[in-house]
Amino acid sequence: MIQDMNLRTKQFAVDVWLLCTRFPHSREYSNYVNQLLRCSSSLGANYRTVGRAKSKADFINKLKIVEEEADESQFFLELLLKINSDSVIEKEIERLIREVNEIIAIVVSSLKSARLS
Repeated sequence: MIQDMNLRTKQFAVDVWLLCTRFPHSREYSNYVNQLLRCSSSLGANYRTVGRAKSKADFINKLKIVEEEADESQFFLELLLKINSDSVIEKEIERLIREVNEIIAIVVSSLKSARLS
């Protein structure tokens, strides 16, 4: 499970990067794009550390960081969807929003399970 999610979160970061290369290079877009690039890559990097948790509390803390980065990624994707006018880019943003929603659901489920065990 952890290995699958490592690959999935890494692919999410790559897909976001590919999306971001398609936006205009303006000051306004750059602000949102840079934030999205940071949080989407941080999502993957932080998930990678989950497998190295030293305790249950550490495991939960690391997953909570992943949840926050995923939520932030979703926020910036939603902002870019709102201001974007290209229908091809819109479809990709919608796909990435669905993917990050699934990642969030998996992380929240893992958090619930960890707290109960």
